[in-house]
Amino acid sequence: MSNSTPATDNEKKKSKGSRLPCSPSRVLHIRQIPNGVTGAEVVSLGLPFGKVTNLLMLRGKGQAFLEMASVDAAVSMVNYYTPAPPHLHNQPVYIQYSNYKELRTDNQHNQAIFSKFGFVLKIVMFHKNNQFQALLQYADATNAYYAKMSLDGHSIYSGCCTLRIDFSKLTNLTVKYNNDKSRDFTRIDLPFGDGQRTVETSLSTPFATQNTVFPPYTGPPGFVPPLGFHQGTGPAVPGALGPLTVTTSAAPGHMTIPGIPGNSVLLVSNLNPEAITPYGLFILFGVYGDVHRVKIMFKKRGIALVQMADATQAQLAINYLNGQRLYGRVMHATLSKYQTIQLPREGQEDKGLTKDYSNSPLHRFKNPCSKNFQNIFPPSATLHLSNIPPSVTVDDLKNLFTSKGSTVKGFKFFQKDCKMALIQLGSVEEAVHALIELHNHDFGENQHLRVSFSKSSI
Repeated sequence: MSNSTPATDNEKKKSKGSRLPCSPSRVLHIRQIPNGVTGAEVVSLGLPFGKVTNLLMLRGKGQAFLEMASVDAAVSMVNYYTPAPPHLHNQPVYIQYSNYKELRTDNQHNQAIFSKFGFVLKIVMFHKNNQFQALLQYADATNAYYAKMSLDGHSIYSGCCTLRIDFSKLTNLTVKYNNDKSRDFTRIDLPFGDGQRTVETSLSTPFATQNTVFPPYTGPPGFVPPLGFHQGTGPAVPGALGPLTVTTSAAPGHMTIPGIPGNSVLLVSNLNPEAITPYGLFILFGVYGDVHRVKIMFKKRGIALVQMADATQAQLAINYLNGQRLYGRVMHATLSKYQTIQLPREGQEDKGLTKDYSNSPLHRFKNPCSKNFQNIFPPSATLHLSNIPPSVTVDDLKNLFTSKGSTVKGFKFFQKDCKMALIQLGSVEEAVHALIELHNHDFGENQHLRVSFSKSSI
């Protein structure tokens, strides 16, 4: 383990017995922190004494490591709080010097985590408002999308480091130096530099409008692979990760993401055998990925297999559709033991229950630069309609949905684009049925309605 990363177990042992005096260090060890204390509250202890440059919260242990900008600031803080310990949530906390000289933020480890989803081209890390943020640029938008969907809101390390990930307004990162603050993995010729002026002035603009800034947590030694991913090679030393804004470029890429375990075939059960069809499952599951094949069991019509383009799409479909009501029943979706859906042999009785959609023009995600990647939402009573012909009126659309058994409770066209609209139906289940029935509805003259779930309401 690097001597610049806190050895939390050693610190814990020392806190229980006689403590050896540590020489002054700008990294301070804070103990007996009550549950519920935020990173901002811990940082506030250090701000009167100088700039706080990093923070490591060990929530499960009631401890934290606070890194000050200078040793002098740390000494002032310890001298002030030693005779009169500060209180957080009405409980005293104790501050002392750590054995470690700095809390490292290593972009190599960040790259190892995020490379599970594709090739990371560039990383830029920087402090802003006493917080730590990072920009990552993937080789294509598809990889960035899957990284966001899989990691946003998840704790990368045990007990801490809840990631907040969003798409950046930038289309390309400018990296001047290869060091522990920034790196361009496509250029080994860049100088080391001083590590301070690696972010262009223009990078500050997107962050000026961020609503929330999350404090950085680096986590204890021992990388816990997120969502069951295999642990990468190399030392298991986490890097500090704050709110990560994923920057994407428009280069084309493949849908299959390396490093994602499991297969792409779903087992879908408790279906209504009187209403379900392969096409209906294709349309519904196609909201969350490209469906290649569907098979409804010949002898058990309430069970089906759905094969997605890759394992990540399969997991997204499970996350959003498992437990959803469909045709009067609560649908269950989980990973299947099968790796692929076999098509029926010639002459084998199937009654049209197995369908191959691998070359369907209705795939929403075949274009890696599609905006569909940024507009995936859980089933909702409000649907987003697009590709509406100019000749189609509000009444036409209301009547269309009513004819499929829906109760229309609200409708509005987009002010800036009359080809798009929102329609609110009586329930989420009604909206699911309507999406299956009316996505790709033919208005004539080769104009087809596009239907998806919306995060908005009317």
